[in-house]
Amino acid sequence: MARLTAPALRRGLDILELLIDEDQGLRVPEITQRLGLPRATTHELVNTLVDRRYLDLSGDTGRVTLGVKVLRLGAGYERGLDLATVGRECAAEVAAACGETVQVVVRDAASAVFIVRIDSKHPMRLVSQVGSRLPASCTAGGKVLLSALPAADLDALFPSNAALQKMTPNSISTRKRLLADLDVARERGWAEEYCESNDHVACVAAPVYDRLGECAAAMSISVPIVRWGDAQKQRCTELVLAGARKMSQLLGAPAAS
Repeated sequence: MARLTAPALRRGLDILELLIDEDQGLRVPEITQRLGLPRATTHELVNTLVDRRYLDLSGDTGRVTLGVKVLRLGAGYERGLDLATVGRECAAEVAAACGETVQVVVRDAASAVFIVRIDSKHPMRLVSQVGSRLPASCTAGGKVLLSALPAADLDALFPSNAALQKMTPNSISTRKRLLADLDVARERGWAEEYCESNDHVACVAAPVYDRLGECAAAMSISVPIVRWGDAQKQRCTELVLAGARKMSQLLGAPAAS
């Protein structure tokens, strides 16, 4: 393995790790002594971390403790674990009820990334895998996630029609149609797509909220169009809404979400 560089970063991480088990915090001279750092270097690193809110510095005691940004990092990691663990549990229940492929997706820029997949028991089914990604505008789950974004973020992701990737002839190809679809999804609380990411598959999806009330993921049900119709669409919509609602509750979402 190549030797790591970025000594300032390593030292900053050393300070954060040193303070993990120090409930009362440490003074800068104590940090300097324990880590064997030059005093000026310690002051510079601590001040930077305080400025970025990774550390708190008490003006009364001079003690340094972990700051709110560290808590947010931990919460982000925990949320990621929760999404996959809780998602598998809830998606499995929905899949058992509908017999179709159920997935949980998160957004990465303009892509929908699959973090959970429970396969259909039918011989004819959607083929996908955890970790794969598709253009968010082509999927029901992706539309749900995009519908939660403010207008400025959507403008940044899709500044022109050219930013929209097409996967089938039915894929969204204009900003006007995308924004119209997102308005509909936002209004009714779920999204759909018909042969937009796959020529032979229809899909419905619902939002999953985290403990902050933010849309953190989407749960979707994908069905081959040979098994799709009004009755199946209505049943899958009801099931995915219930599944996403349960997943949100298990993630600690506020009751109004």
